Amino acid sequence: MASGSSGNTTFVATDRTRLLVDAGLSFRDTCARLASIGEDATKLDAILITHEHTDHIAGLPRLAKKLDIPVYMTWLTAPAIDWMGYTPKLEVFYAGATVVIGDIEVDSFTIPHDARDPIGFCLRAQGVKFGVATDLGYITDSIRFHLRRADLLLLESNHDIEMLKVGPYPWSVKQRVMSRVGHLSNEGACDFISRDCESSVSTLILGHLSSHNNHPEIARIGARQALDQRGLATSLVVAEQKKPTEVFTY
Repeated sequence: MASGSSGNTTFVATDRTRLLVDAGLSFRDTCARLASIGEDATKLDAILITHEHTDHIAGLPRLAKKLDIPVYMTWLTAPAIDWMGYTPKLEVFYAGATVVIGDIEVDSFTIPHDARDPIGFCLRAQGVKFGVATDLGYITDSIRFHLRRADLLLLESNHDIEMLKVGPYPWSVKQRVMSRVGHLSNEGACDFISRDCESSVSTLILGHLSSHNNHPEIARIGARQALDQRGLATSLVVAEQKKPTEVFTY
């Protein structure tokens, strides 16, 4: 639905269950983008949250209140969110746990990022596995394990290192982004593709691109070259901030 430094949210659905992963858009924008793909926000069953940074939860308090649906997050993330006086229907768990929402099984795994208790997800239903791995400073062996045999993968490709170095951010912010608890660079994403991306991944979505320190074509070209070097015919998509991707159907 949206991916980038200004707001992140992903819609996942089966015939029975409809979920949001993160809620970084306003209530109005979330409803509008769902409507643009023929979906109704009032039919959502739950919201999953990866971590408490604003670009992932900006719309969460109002969404949770308006829709009155469960919000799933870790025990440590929940106290870090200002619910603006509302008491949400919280479903809390420990990082690494598997939760079941309708007919979707959701595996969680710890990621290296400078948040309270950041996690990624693998969502499994009807024999299809969708991995979500963004906001991570580097890819750990545990993340590699969890993403194995994914059919669809949303992978961070946040910044071009040289663009970041000469870009407008203060040096302290540049250091944070490049750190092991920051964001995955194009080079880091390509390294994962070259070493670990499997033939099971029919579609790879590059996400969380920086508007200041990256360009979609730079990310796309590097990833495509890495896929071609592996001999993978994987479809490659670059997610955008201002409009949804195409709908991926399995």
